[in-house]
Amino acid sequence: MAQDIRIAIIGHGFMGHEHEKMLSDFPGIKLVGISDRDPKQLEDVKEGLKRYSSNEELFADPEVDVVIIAANNNQHRDLVVQAANAKKDIICEKPVAMSLKELDEMEEAVKKNGVKFTVHQQRRFDPDFRTAKAVYDSGTLGDVYSIKNQLYGFNGNMHDWHVFVEEGGGMLYDWGVHLLDQVCFMFPGAKLKSVYADIRNVINKEVDDYFNILLRFDNNVTANIELGTYYLADKVQDKWFERHWFVAGNKGTAYVDGFFPEGKIVRTTHLLTNVGGKRTMTAAGPTRSFGPAPDGTIVTEPLPQVNTEHKNYFEHYIKAYHGEEEFYVKIPEVRRVLRLMDAVRESGRTGKSIDFE
Repeated sequence: MAQDIRIAIIGHGFMGHEHEKMLSDFPGIKLVGISDRDPKQLEDVKEGLKRYSSNEELFADPEVDVVIIAANNNQHRDLVVQAANAKKDIICEKPVAMSLKELDEMEEAVKKNGVKFTVHQQRRFDPDFRTAKAVYDSGTLGDVYSIKNQLYGFNGNMHDWHVFVEEGGGMLYDWGVHLLDQVCFMFPGAKLKSVYADIRNVINKEVDDYFNILLRFDNNVTANIELGTYYLADKVQDKWFERHWFVAGNKGTAYVDGFFPEGKIVRTTHLLTNVGGKRTMTAAGPTRSFGPAPDGTIVTEPLPQVNTEHKNYFEHYIKAYHGEEEFYVKIPEVRRVLRLMDAVRESGRTGKSIDFE
């Protein structure tokens, strides 16, 4: 039987607390301790876990096999290099690095020291995403031509270090890397032909709080990714303004609403007939394409059922760590998303479409 993987966490903010809760009693993992540069952040560390006075103390602990880096984005590069030099295997929070150059330096240190290195992209296991992906993978919608991946806020602002450029803040670094990764993971074999983006600072002076990104793939799918923290509405309770996927094909459409999704696959029993040379009036006027459909024309089917949750990331990690499978999040995939984020910024800055692959 494989020995438990002994893990310590750097950073006891939101994600540090999330890792602590998940891993405190996780089969195959022993959570050893936590460090944070702010001693106050360690006051609520669970009894029985070590509270390291410094990262150096953590790196020197022979009882630690793996370090989870959950510090601010601008600290990732240095901490990955330090952990690698200490011969610790590494799980780094997304977006892993603030530039491709930083990722190059991380990979150089990892390779030099022969340690394992992957990135925490737990939102590949979000039920809403996996439902949309299951619809796409099933082929039930025929030739899919459009996918929309949308997230809207209802309170209007970010928090803490996320509002500062020097800390690696902004929505593209925060949620953007998740949303881009999800779309790329939906059809990993497809090449991304072009990128167009509108990025804005709506109410934040330093960092982006809105973006609308258009991705054209060589499988004839156009993906639209939109996020707004100040895209306000009063419909939070019915999930209209929370989280959405739309998957559109020539045999139907699927809508997936909410992180724990509700929605349907929608089809038509017959297409509207052409009536060239004859004006046809309806209750909606002389157009039928956008008017109410006749009774019985629109039919629905339930969405496929998926059974995924964030703990699946660590279940895969344990198997990969012991050589039973590959790591679920591979560094070339991470590099591609970082490149894509660079292209998004360039398009946002220039107002032009960027050729990608």
